[in-house]
Amino acid sequence: MTTGMNSKRTITFCYRKIIDAASVKTWDKYVYESSYNEYRMQAQLYDQEKKYSSFSDLVQQVPAAERLHFLVSAAVTGYVQQLGGKVPDITDNLGRTCLSISDYRFEIINSDIKNKEMHRVAINFFSKPLFWHDSVGQNLLVSPVESENETGEWMTSLVPVQPFLSIYSLKEN
Repeated sequence: MTTGMNSKRTITFCYRKIIDAASVKTWDKYVYESSYNEYRMQAQLYDQEKKYSSFSDLVQQVPAAERLHFLVSAAVTGYVQQLGGKVPDITDNLGRTCLSISDYRFEIINSDIKNKEMHRVAINFFSKPLFWHDSVGQNLLVSPVESENETGEWMTSLVPVQPFLSIYSLKEN
Protein backbone atom coordinates (compact mmCIF):
# COMPACT_ATOMS: atom_id res chain seq x y z
CA MET A 1 0.00 0.00 0.00
CA THR A 2 1.32 3.41 -0.92
CA THR A 3 0.01 6.61 0.60
CA GLY A 4 1.52 8.89 -2.03
CA MET A 5 3.83 11.78 -1.26
CA ASN A 6 1.15 14.44 -1.74
CA SER A 7 -1.18 13.14 0.94
CA LYS A 8 -0.06 13.31 4.54
CA ARG A 9 -1.35 10.97 7.17
CA THR A 10 -0.58 11.34 10.83
CA ILE A 11 -0.29 8.02 12.63
CA THR A 12 0.36 6.85 16.13
CA PHE A 13 1.92 3.44 16.76
CA CYS A 14 1.14 1.08 19.60
CA TYR A 15 3.76 -1.46 20.59
CA ARG A 16 2.60 -4.23 22.91
CA LYS A 17 5.53 -5.56 24.95
CA ILE A 18 4.75 -8.80 26.75
CA ILE A 19 6.86 -9.72 29.77
CA ASP A 20 6.78 -13.09 31.51
CA ALA A 21 8.99 -15.66 33.21
CA ALA A 22 10.70 -16.46 29.90
CA SER A 23 11.83 -12.85 29.31
CA VAL A 24 15.62 -12.61 29.06
CA LYS A 25 16.43 -8.89 28.82
CA THR A 26 17.56 -7.25 32.06
CA TRP A 27 14.98 -4.46 31.88
CA ASP A 28 12.21 -7.01 31.29
CA LYS A 29 13.34 -9.08 34.28
CA TYR A 30 13.21 -6.03 36.56
CA VAL A 31 9.70 -5.20 35.36
CA TYR A 32 8.68 -8.83 35.85
CA GLU A 33 9.99 -9.01 39.42
CA SER A 34 8.68 -5.62 40.49
CA SER A 35 5.24 -6.09 38.98
CA TYR A 36 4.89 -9.57 40.48
CA ASN A 37 5.87 -8.37 43.96
CA GLU A 38 3.47 -5.44 43.70
CA TYR A 39 0.71 -7.72 42.41
CA ARG A 40 1.09 -10.07 45.36
CA MET A 41 0.92 -7.15 47.78
CA GLN A 42 -2.02 -5.37 46.10
CA ALA A 43 -4.06 -8.55 45.48
CA GLN A 44 -4.39 -8.95 49.25
CA LEU A 45 -6.66 -5.88 49.33
CA TYR A 46 -9.24 -7.71 47.23
CA ASP A 47 -8.83 -11.21 48.67
CA GLN A 48 -8.14 -10.93 52.36
CA GLU A 49 -9.45 -14.45 52.95
CA LYS A 50 -7.03 -15.81 50.31
CA LYS A 51 -9.74 -17.68 48.39
CA TYR A 52 -8.40 -16.98 44.89
CA SER A 53 -4.84 -17.54 43.79
CA SER A 54 -5.20 -16.62 40.10
CA PHE A 55 -5.76 -13.14 38.74
CA SER A 56 -8.59 -14.31 36.48
CA ASP A 57 -10.47 -15.93 39.38
CA LEU A 58 -9.96 -12.87 41.52
CA VAL A 59 -11.31 -10.48 38.86
CA GLN A 60 -14.21 -12.79 38.08
CA GLN A 61 -15.26 -13.07 41.73
CA VAL A 62 -14.32 -9.56 42.88
CA PRO A 63 -14.98 -7.13 39.98
CA ALA A 64 -13.28 -4.25 41.85
CA ALA A 65 -10.02 -6.18 41.43
CA GLU A 66 -9.86 -4.75 37.87
CA ARG A 67 -8.13 -1.83 39.61
CA LEU A 68 -5.08 -4.07 40.03
CA HIS A 69 -3.93 -3.08 36.52
CA PHE A 70 -3.67 0.52 37.72
CA LEU A 71 -2.37 -0.26 41.20
CA VAL A 72 0.41 -2.57 39.98
CA SER A 73 1.42 -0.12 37.23
CA ALA A 74 3.06 2.06 39.89
CA ALA A 75 5.77 -0.61 40.22
CA VAL A 76 6.87 -0.14 36.60
CA THR A 77 6.71 3.65 36.26
CA GLY A 78 10.38 4.11 37.16
CA TYR A 79 11.45 1.46 34.67
CA VAL A 80 9.51 3.14 31.86
CA GLN A 81 11.25 6.43 32.74
CA GLN A 82 14.61 4.64 32.35
CA LEU A 83 13.81 4.15 28.65
CA GLY A 84 14.59 7.82 28.03
CA GLY A 85 11.35 8.47 26.18
CA LYS A 86 11.96 5.81 23.52
CA VAL A 87 9.74 2.83 22.77
CA PRO A 88 11.87 -0.26 23.53
CA ASP A 89 12.68 -3.01 21.02
CA ILE A 90 11.41 -1.14 17.96
CA THR A 91 14.19 0.01 15.67
CA ASP A 92 14.27 1.45 12.18
CA ASN A 93 16.02 -0.30 9.32
CA LEU A 94 19.34 1.19 10.53
CA GLY A 95 18.97 -0.33 14.00
CA ARG A 96 18.14 2.95 15.80
CA THR A 97 15.33 3.27 18.32
CA CYS A 98 13.13 5.73 16.51
CA LEU A 99 9.74 5.95 18.22
CA SER A 100 9.20 8.40 21.05
CA ILE A 101 6.78 7.50 23.82
CA SER A 102 3.74 9.72 24.29
CA ASP A 103 1.94 7.40 26.71
CA TYR A 104 1.82 3.84 27.98
CA ARG A 105 -0.65 1.49 29.62
CA PHE A 106 0.21 -1.38 31.90
CA GLU A 107 -1.90 -4.53 31.88
CA ILE A 108 -1.86 -7.76 33.87
CA ILE A 109 -2.47 -10.61 31.45
CA ASN A 110 -2.24 -13.34 34.06
CA SER A 111 -0.83 -13.91 37.51
CA ASP A 112 -1.05 -16.24 40.44
CA ILE A 113 0.02 -15.51 44.01
CA LYS A 114 1.04 -19.15 44.47
CA ASN A 115 2.85 -19.64 41.16
CA LYS A 116 5.21 -16.89 40.01
CA GLU A 117 5.71 -18.61 36.64
CA MET A 118 2.11 -17.72 35.74
CA HIS A 119 2.79 -13.98 36.03
CA ARG A 120 2.49 -12.29 32.63
CA VAL A 121 2.09 -8.59 31.94
CA ALA A 122 1.97 -6.27 28.96
CA ILE A 123 3.01 -2.68 28.53
CA ASN A 124 1.34 -0.96 25.60
CA PHE A 125 3.55 1.90 24.41
CA PHE A 126 1.97 4.64 22.30
CA SER A 127 4.22 6.71 20.07
CA LYS A 128 4.15 10.42 19.53
CA PRO A 129 2.38 11.35 16.28
CA LEU A 130 4.30 10.72 13.06
CA PHE A 131 3.74 11.63 9.45
CA TRP A 132 3.40 8.48 7.35
CA HIS A 133 4.88 9.51 4.01
CA ASP A 134 4.88 6.22 2.16
CA SER A 135 5.38 2.46 2.38
CA VAL A 136 8.53 0.83 1.06
CA GLY A 137 8.21 -2.95 0.98
CA GLN A 138 7.40 -4.05 4.53
CA ASN A 139 8.54 -0.69 5.97
CA LEU A 140 6.67 2.49 6.75
CA LEU A 141 8.47 5.72 5.87
CA VAL A 142 7.69 8.04 8.78
CA SER A 143 8.97 11.22 10.37
CA PRO A 144 8.17 13.02 13.60
CA VAL A 145 5.54 15.69 13.03
CA GLU A 146 7.96 18.40 14.22
CA SER A 147 10.95 17.25 12.14
CA GLU A 148 10.49 19.35 8.99
CA ASN A 149 13.47 21.68 8.61
CA GLU A 150 13.61 25.17 7.13
CA THR A 151 14.23 23.83 3.59
CA GLY A 152 11.12 21.62 3.70
CA GLU A 153 13.06 18.40 4.15
CA TRP A 154 11.90 15.73 6.59
CA MET A 155 14.10 13.59 8.80
CA THR A 156 12.71 10.11 8.16
CA SER A 157 12.89 6.57 9.43
CA LEU A 158 11.94 3.31 7.78
CA VAL A 159 10.08 1.30 10.41
CA PRO A 160 9.58 -2.39 9.62
CA VAL A 161 6.11 -3.85 10.04
CA GLN A 162 6.54 -6.46 12.79
CA PRO A 163 4.65 -8.47 15.37
CA PHE A 164 3.14 -6.52 18.29
CA LEU A 165 3.55 -3.17 16.47
CA SER A 166 0.37 -1.67 15.13
CA ILE A 167 -0.93 1.60 13.77
CA TYR A 168 -3.07 2.70 16.70
CA SER A 169 -4.58 5.81 15.14
CA LEU A 170 -4.68 7.40 11.71
CA LYS A 171 -5.63 10.94 10.74
CA GLU A 172 -5.84 12.36 7.24
CA ASN A 173 -4.27 15.83 7.03
